[in-house]
Amino acid sequence: MLAKLTPTGFLWRLTFLNIIVIVTVTVISGWAIYSTACFLVAEVGNLNATKQQQFNSVLFNYLLILLVIAIIFGSMLHFYLIKRFVRPIRSLIQSTKELKLGHYPELVKVHKKDEIGQLVQQYNELIAQLQTNEEQRNTLVTDVSHEIRTPLSNLHGYLQALKDGDVIGDKSLYESLFQESKRLSQMVEQLEQLKEWDDRSMRSMDEKGVYDIKPIMVHCKAMFERKLEQKNIPIILDIEPCNIYIHVEGIQQVISNLLENAIDYYEGDEPIVLVGKKQGNDYRMSVTGPSKPIPKAESKKVFRRFYRLDSSRSRMTGGSGLGLAISKEITERHHQGKIGIETTSSGNSFWFVLPCVYYPN
Repeated sequence: MLAKLTPTGFLWRLTFLNIIVIVTVTVISGWAIYSTACFLVAEVGNLNATKQQQFNSVLFNYLLILLVIAIIFGSMLHFYLIKRFVRPIRSLIQSTKELKLGHYPELVKVHKKDEIGQLVQQYNELIAQLQTNEEQRNTLVTDVSHEIRTPLSNLHGYLQALKDGDVIGDKSLYESLFQESKRLSQMVEQLEQLKEWDDRSMRSMDEKGVYDIKPIMVHCKAMFERKLEQKNIPIILDIEPCNIYIHVEGIQQVISNLLENAIDYYEGDEPIVLVGKKQGNDYRMSVTGPSKPIPKAESKKVFRRFYRLDSSRSRMTGGSGLGLAISKEITERHHQGKIGIETTSSGNSFWFVLPCVYYPN
């Protein structure tokens, strides 16, 4: 088995090694100085044997004293410097012990920007990332359990009542049960999509390429034509062509999510407007529709996972609070773009901006 290495043991090992080095160097140097001095005095000093012996003895004593002083002073200085040198390592060891016990330790102080300082900085960033991941995991578990509980309770209650004969099934009841099961399926599907885009951040986006955005936006609009006709909702397209380096499936999903939100929360008789315009080196896409205005204080929260401004209304329309979170993930994390919302008294405009590659003539 490997011996247990403590910080104190490491410090004393380094000090002991340094003492050996200092003793070896000083003894060799002292012996060289002693031999050279004795030889030179014997050759040019014209001393008799007694004085030569006295000189050799005095020189040896002085060198011995200097040797002892050098060893003691050098060892103390080395011990002090190494003790300061290993202090961050001790802090890292104590921090990892707390982490091993399941506690997130305080960040280790960074005193210098050398290799050990960089190690401490990287460790602090790792702790911060672990804390963030843990908070997100706990939040996700809480949100998922909260979101799934309601439809499962509804399904369980109605099915139990049907089983016990307390209610009689009819078309309306079965339609309600179908919608609840459909909402559960959509939620699970969106969770899988969100996980997929999280996983994509760990590998290269080989599927990305340069595409003209106009036919992609037109195609997304075409996917909702039947739904628009059923609800008698007009739509206007104002799209400029532009080549953009994108993941086609991801951008289609973003546009579709925004269009679906505009349709689901449509209120009024004005048309939904799908716009794509060049802005300098960027391309800005927006979906604007008449709906209940979103308060400014809530504008950033709507992109959080499972966040819903009006939970009862979202459940009635089948929303899960994940569509905008997925859109944000795709736009900002995988395309280095931006996404946001602008609200007026008559509706909301969701927009996102991507960098252009080339402007066609």
